[in-house]
Amino acid sequence: MRALALGIALTLIAASSAHAESCTKSRDYLLGSLGGDLMQPPQAYQSLFKICLATVKMSNVKDAFVLKDGGIAVIPKQDNVTATAATLSAFCDAHPRGTLRFLSRKDLLQAPSVTNIVRMSSTASTPCRKIKGNASS
Repeated sequence: MRALALGIALTLIAASSAHAESCTKSRDYLLGSLGGDLMQPPQAYQSLFKICLATVKMSNVKDAFVLKDGGIAVIPKQDNVTATAATLSAFCDAHPRGTLRFLSRKDLLQAPSVTNIVRMSSTASTPCRKIKGNASS
């Protein structure tokens, strides 16, 4: 019984680490590889990294990444309107100044690497300030 519990705990830790790994890889790529080509100061990407780690823990998020333009990209577990709306609402409640971009299957086929994902734009996604009615702040 103890071995089973330990096995389950290790599996959960490994799953969490794997998801957090994409946050780490995307942040490290942005800060290490792009250098002077960043759209925000390096400290902003550290803050985004923390948001990414929190986002990866949301129930409908399979994986998350920090984007070069300051958004957070996610691969949803369930890619339907109800599930993504609930995820977006929870994200905006937690990060009212954030922007969340859902990656579609097409996005993932065109850009399957962290390098390509971090360069994606979140400008087509509606920022939380606008969703929550605080567009001017």
